[in-house]
Amino acid sequence: MRAITIPEFGGADVLRTAEVEVPEPGPGQVAIDVAYAGANFAEVLYRRGVAPVPLPFVPGIEVSGHIRALGPGVTGLHVGRPVAALTIVDSGGYAEVVTTSADLVAPLDGLDLGLDVAAAIPSNSTTAFLVLDRVARIAPGESVLVHAAAGGVGSQLGQAARLLGAGRVVGTVGSPAKIETAKGFGYQEVVLRDEHPAGFDIVVDMVGGEARRTGLDALNPMGRLIVMGNASDADDVGIPANELWFTNKTVSGFNLAAFSAAFPEEAGRALRRAVAAVAAGDLRLRVEELTLDQAAEAHRRIESGTTTGKLVLKVS
Repeated sequence: MRAITIPEFGGADVLRTAEVEVPEPGPGQVAIDVAYAGANFAEVLYRRGVAPVPLPFVPGIEVSGHIRALGPGVTGLHVGRPVAALTIVDSGGYAEVVTTSADLVAPLDGLDLGLDVAAAIPSNSTTAFLVLDRVARIAPGESVLVHAAAGGVGSQLGQAARLLGAGRVVGTVGSPAKIETAKGFGYQEVVLRDEHPAGFDIVVDMVGGEARRTGLDALNPMGRLIVMGNASDADDVGIPANELWFTNKTVSGFNLAAFSAAFPEEAGRALRRAVAAVAAGDLRLRVEELTLDQAAEAHRRIESGTTTGKLVLKVS
């Protein structure tokens, strides 16, 4: 089958189209004929070698398509069923066929969702619900600050916060051109990141560096900083434990791949919750389509920091 591979670590130009073996589903897994694959910053990290993976490696942490085959022990699904799926545990979504745990699949039949939009849901929309509900344990009326509010996951966090009963929901962006875009994703206020807004119960940081430090400073007593990325590629930010002790603040981390591997059933429930929210119109997605052969271009756009919403790759 045709796939995009990472034969060596490096820039976007290292990505190559290759013929690889068609994977077969193991126990508890399904194989999916991929229609679309989402493009994400996580795949950029794989390509750079930041997250170590065996080479050659097929990236791709989320897909939409139709079930091709069922592995031993899988029930409740059938061949041909349209689905959205998280492929984040073992990756492989930039290909014509991918396998993943049946727990990480959301059926789409009966829903008014195109497969292009469905491919944009599993990573970012699922993450938004898990971060706010499971990790931050948001309570009604609490205030939320989200860095990188116009990006893929940022575009979902503001809307999910409102759905979960947040009070004040503020986003930060890196340039004035992104302010109006972010405002369309559920944020009551959008400011430039260097303005350092304060007074929040929850801060979600995908940027790292200075944003991580100012995010901690922006918390109210008993506030929670959720760390879930380092898009700035800055050096790690040390946070003294004694500071957390004296200020009654908490720092938590969230990594969707590790969570999905450890808690696949819970990740799957969050995925199906996200799919239902998008289908109902409660979560809005901005999706731009490229072809699978344009994977390198997708990576360049993501790395440039100019993307808003979500890029998906049309596979078949």
